[in-house]
Amino acid sequence: MNTDPEIGGSQAVKAQLRLREMILAGELPAGARIAELAIVERLKVSRTPIRAALMRLEQEGLLEGLPSGGYAVRTFSERDVSDAIELRGTVEGLAARLAAERGVAAVVLAEARECLAQVDAVLREPALDDEAFLRYVTLNRRFHLLLSEMAGSGLISRELERVVSLPFASPSGFVVMQSNSPQARDMLIVAQDQHRQVLDAIERREGGRAEAIMREHSRIAQRNLREAVQSPHLHQLPGVRLIRHR
Repeated sequence: MNTDPEIGGSQAVKAQLRLREMILAGELPAGARIAELAIVERLKVSRTPIRAALMRLEQEGLLEGLPSGGYAVRTFSERDVSDAIELRGTVEGLAARLAAERGVAAVVLAEARECLAQVDAVLREPALDDEAFLRYVTLNRRFHLLLSEMAGSGLISRELERVVSLPFASPSGFVVMQSNSPQARDMLIVAQDQHRQVLDAIERREGGRAEAIMREHSRIAQRNLREAVQSPHLHQLPGVRLIRHR
């Protein structure tokens, strides 16, 4: 078994993405209990990364813990997902405004700039392969955690932690048609520009602008949700058959 923490973390994120896709595609239907050993065998990944992936998907709101142990796939509607994404944009917008108004330590701003520089390096390629997409997900999560930290409010951080546990409200829970397509890369470039714009607004102490950018940022996920649900080729798109109309 591999004991390198970075490799183990990478395997956990990869397993998380694959399990999320299986849930969205209906391979793991709503209400289904997750058999850990079956997932280990199916994904050919050891139990430790699988357990970490399952915990992260519970945090994202796709799985729910069972009293007897283990997890089951949660049931949710298109409206649930849309409302959760909207709520995340509202709370992150508040965090960005408070960060701009209160000021942020230079060391945290420098860490955020370095994080975005690493995202730029990932997005230089004309299309993303699985490893590049995995890297983007990790860096994107880090930037949003830094944004929460910038508000300087334990209350806001706790609320954001609660909000991102709702289905698909996680910044890393966005839906893409094909993670390695040029279209997916284009969408991520737009999101990256918004990352840079909100950081600029925070540094310039422009609270209203910072809040508006993060509200708009969440609408990328809203657009992806609508396109995924309305696509006439839904049956051909693994990983985007996510919300069934009820």
